[in-house]
Amino acid sequence: MSDLVKKNERKFNLGDFVLDNIVTIIFWVFIILGLALAKSVTFNWFLTELSNRFYRNAFLVLSLIIPVIAGLGLNFGIVVGAIAGQLAIILVRYYYIGGFGGFLLCMLIALPIAMLFGWLTGTLYNKTRGQEMIASLIVGYFGTGIYMFIVLFLIGGVIPVQPDHPIILPGGVGIRMTVDMDTIKYALEGIWQIPFAVFMIVASALVVLYLVWSQYIRKLKPGQARLSNFKFALYAAIAVVILAVFAYQAATKGRLTMVRKVPMGTVIMIVLLAVFTKWIMTTKLGQDFRACGQNQYIAESNGINVDRTRIIATIISTVLAAWGQIIYIQNIGTLNVYTAHNQIGLFSVAAILVGGASVNKATVSQAIMGTLLFHSMFILSPEIGQAVFGQAILGEYFRTFMVYGVIGLSLGLYVWKANKQSKLTLEPRVAENARDQVINSGTTR
Repeated sequence: MSDLVKKNERKFNLGDFVLDNIVTIIFWVFIILGLALAKSVTFNWFLTELSNRFYRNAFLVLSLIIPVIAGLGLNFGIVVGAIAGQLAIILVRYYYIGGFGGFLLCMLIALPIAMLFGWLTGTLYNKTRGQEMIASLIVGYFGTGIYMFIVLFLIGGVIPVQPDHPIILPGGVGIRMTVDMDTIKYALEGIWQIPFAVFMIVASALVVLYLVWSQYIRKLKPGQARLSNFKFALYAAIAVVILAVFAYQAATKGRLTMVRKVPMGTVIMIVLLAVFTKWIMTTKLGQDFRACGQNQYIAESNGINVDRTRIIATIISTVLAAWGQIIYIQNIGTLNVYTAHNQIGLFSVAAILVGGASVNKATVSQAIMGTLLFHSMFILSPEIGQAVFGQAILGEYFRTFMVYGVIGLSLGLYVWKANKQSKLTLEPRVAENARDQVINSGTTR
């Protein structure tokens, strides 16, 4: 029997399950209690707010997956990717290019800038091997300083601009605090929208069809395994219930039909990135990412250029972050020039950790679930603060606590598990060495 089958047949341990998913469980409990306590929150309003946040943030969270797999840890350095996206937006807005063409031009201009930033960042990560997450935080701060210098002093001071341009400060030097996106706002989302209920019906039906195909029709490749009967039944039941609920709501024109329409342009971008992430892991480059993440020394001994592979992973992540920031800002409609990029790294990292990811493991499903759970907390925190304490500001403080708490708890658990695992693997060797010493001492007497 293969190791994969044995792993699937391993007995379920509740303690290990809770420990492995403690962050996700905490957020589920918080959201359920929040919906129960916040009486003023209607479910259709909650879904509208959650879907808005999901559309604008999911792309950024998905950009973190490849560096994790490649052994770079949680890439807080996606901040420099966001900076590349914002520089592209400023350039496009300066020349009054709007609409969907302006949006595409932003992504095109951001590409070489983000690739350069990614190459520089990846080179730094190779020089700080083993301390990549700390280095990525410093990269974010350093990149912010350079960005501030450019938009505050170089633009207008060294780079000639029209002093009376709407995005330029009255003195003719520097960019204004906020830049209106004009017709770039909703450029992606305005292409095609469908009712939320219809989208959920179609999505649930597709999930059911995929589960049936995957469980009973698909031919397995070596190393693959089907879902257990319990998991298959659970996932299928959830999808069928969702389908039935939204079909009923659509037929009776219930409250859930009032949820904001789904911007299919943004959803397609998110789906394409998810598919790309899955696909690239099946390629030679993806296998190199995985090999570098598991053991760099073995990967190098097998002929893999580890430094080059890590730089490629960083470049991909930085480019995706730049595009994700452009999607984010076109959804908001206004670019906060000096602050929009500041919390991108922390919030995206916290979101993927909430989904169950760790320093060395991340999947598309964890990124999607984490984005939904994390932003559910953001929506409900002020409402719970108002309902329980009569002060919504307490919920704002709780948001900050949860962001840093999630990162701290996840990293602490990772270190604890790593130490525990290393102890388990070292103990048999210690015992074997002690036995050899006893045997050797006996033969020398």
